[in-house]
Amino acid sequence: MPHQVIIIGAGPAGYTAGVYAARANMSPVLFEGSTPGGQLMITTDVENYPGFPESVTGPELMVNFRKQAERFGTTIITDVIKRTDFSSRPFKVWDSKDQLHEAHSIIIATGAEASWLGLESEKTLAGRGVSACATCDGFFFRGKTVAVVGGGDTAMEEANFLANMCQKVYVVHRRDTLRASKIMQQRALDNPKIEFCWNSSVHEIEARGNETVTHAILKDTNTGELRDLTIDGIFIAIGHKPNTGIFGGQLKLDENNYIVTEPGSTRTSIDGVFAAGDVQDSIYRQAVTAAGTGCMAAIEAERWLSHHGVETHSVESEIYRLA
Repeated sequence: MPHQVIIIGAGPAGYTAGVYAARANMSPVLFEGSTPGGQLMITTDVENYPGFPESVTGPELMVNFRKQAERFGTTIITDVIKRTDFSSRPFKVWDSKDQLHEAHSIIIATGAEASWLGLESEKTLAGRGVSACATCDGFFFRGKTVAVVGGGDTAMEEANFLANMCQKVYVVHRRDTLRASKIMQQRALDNPKIEFCWNSSVHEIEARGNETVTHAILKDTNTGELRDLTIDGIFIAIGHKPNTGIFGGQLKLDENNYIVTEPGSTRTSIDGVFAAGDVQDSIYRQAVTAAGTGCMAAIEAERWLSHHGVETHSVESEIYRLA
């Protein structure tokens, strides 16, 4: 028998979808993927998630999300979905062992991954001065000196955001012109706290005699000359890659390969398939917004199943239907 709903991906969106789907008697099956918990698993202190006034580590937060989903009856499978077929219902997905699983509805919560420079020091110093999210981690660098790597809108947005709380913000860019939109460029160029390191790439990130970042070694892209940049933290802002590879050719994607959903909804281009979290959100990319869309996806999936004659009978689902 096909499942009522299969959730692909585990993070704030996937686990929240599991909580709501289970409470609506949908017997959800959730495939965690290769990185259960998503990007929060490499995040140290999370201070901006509601309900945790003393902060919480990313892994701890995700353990609690998982336990809550399991408590209400979500079946969690630690495996990767390698292939999908949404051409007809029931929808079909195959795991890493090529085992077929079918479902009347699908919630995609596979997330997105930050693009990195490819330095080993990015990994060793992650959470200790290296970050890919100024909104998440900028608070820890109040009054300090940081660098932002990139030349697009994201980098300019991060630089301006950090300038509101940091003493100094360096923008490191490989060229002498920016790719960002004119308005975003001008805001950064006009900000007295922001200084541009043109024609520069990050050769290495170091924590000299310290546990956290102290320096970035910059390389001149024209001459190859190396120089030190003294900083307290570095933010990599060269883009994100949504995990949508297995859905190509089936779902409508935007120019950056994010899943396109209807405005104010998690509905995708295929009826009965829903998307939540960073896989469809290129703007906010926050745990709290991902959790919110996970909730939306489960509610919409329950309503969709009911409309198509696959009934659930929980009191909660009836309340949603009448809302």
